[in-house]
Amino acid sequence: MRAFREAVEAHDLDAAEALLAEDVVFTSPVVYKPYAGKAITAAILRGAARVFEDLRYVRELSGPDGRDHALVFTARVGDCEVDGCDFLHLDEDGMIDRFMVMVRPLSGAQALAAAMGAQFERITKEAEARLA
Repeated sequence: MRAFREAVEAHDLDAAEALLAEDVVFTSPVVYKPYAGKAITAAILRGAARVFEDLRYVRELSGPDGRDHALVFTARVGDCEVDGCDFLHLDEDGMIDRFMVMVRPLSGAQALAAAMGAQFERITKEAEARLA
């Protein structure tokens, strides 16, 4: 999805958030339980933007109906190089209603888990502030 890709690459997280459906479900590469809702998903995106360095999308794939997209990326988390993919599904209104991230290698996923874990109190407060 070009609009999401361009927003993330431009560090325009407000524009990225505007593409999320209210009932979006975010699935993390390092946490089993999915997160439901625009507020928490937007806060996670902001946290990831603070954690990922030099994020660059290298490939964009789309399903035949235009509702499924895969954005392949490279980035760094601390000293670890990671490869990953954002899997996006669009609802009937063209909003992202499912957002799943996967990363590799294991050392990168572990570095991401630690870095995002350190951010999670801030992420939770940002999400709560959006709901207030």
